[in-house]
Amino acid sequence: MANVVSVKELVENTKLSVLYGDQYLDRIITVPDIARPGLTLTGFFEYFEPRRVQLFGVNEINFSSTLTSERRTEIFTKMATSETPAFVISTHLHVPQELLEVAKEAKIPVLTSSLTSSRLLSNMTYYLGSELSQRVSVHGVLIDINGIGVLLTGDPGVGKTETALELIQQGKARLVADDRVDVYAEDEQHLIGRSSEVLTNLMEIRGVGIIDLMQTYGAAVIRDHATIVLNIDLKNAEKDFNEFDRLGNGEQSIEILGIKIPKMMIPVSSGRNTASVVDAAVLKYRTDAMGLNALDTLMERQSKLMEQNEKNDK
Repeated sequence: MANVVSVKELVENTKLSVLYGDQYLDRIITVPDIARPGLTLTGFFEYFEPRRVQLFGVNEINFSSTLTSERRTEIFTKMATSETPAFVISTHLHVPQELLEVAKEAKIPVLTSSLTSSRLLSNMTYYLGSELSQRVSVHGVLIDINGIGVLLTGDPGVGKTETALELIQQGKARLVADDRVDVYAEDEQHLIGRSSEVLTNLMEIRGVGIIDLMQTYGAAVIRDHATIVLNIDLKNAEKDFNEFDRLGNGEQSIEILGIKIPKMMIPVSSGRNTASVVDAAVLKYRTDAMGLNALDTLMERQSKLMEQNEKNDK
């Protein structure tokens, strides 16, 4: 894993309360998976993973209540290893006294929440997954255009930031990240991009300098993350003239962390409104995804025209 998360960060980001162990919230979490220790409570420890946060829900608490106090102490003691980050109890359930005593002895935080087990499991898994997943840094600009995460790439100075800024000023886009996009895989099919902490809300405009979009345009133009759906690669129109797709029937893609996303190459030249072309490219991507392909329409019309000409010739 690329990072670690402290228990304190987990508490702050997933609506948890600290029942015990404020002084031990610096314990680290290194795996994103959450354990539901139902099988462990029966005494089966062969596949017990101590590095996971241990989540107790209604089933776990009810089952533990059927055990003797001595057995509960024995089981909880085995679960309370030096690597165990925290014990979490959902739905404001009663915390077994034996668990609390064992946690105090092992200096492990005990956390509670009003949320149900399923909701809490989802929240913690999503947060830990995003923070602990492998990450790569991609040079470019990530914007959200009507719910579509668009990664703008291209050579330095080609106009990525200026294009994004114009779309933001037109109310067509929101900024996620400028210059450096931190990317991680949410699952086997989806890439999530966000800004680095240092560059959050900031854009560098050549000749102007650094601007804070939050202060300048307000919170409505900012998103903290987006699913990367499309890559638009801006290229010098004269330098890369032969590389461009005239009809839009190419199937280019880029691969990040083993996941491929569609790619369009857009020529940039003096006097051309790149922002409008990018907006049109995103609209084309959306209509193609809906099965409305303009190239298919053109080919169908040409076919009908050829058939009509053949009939006229006869």
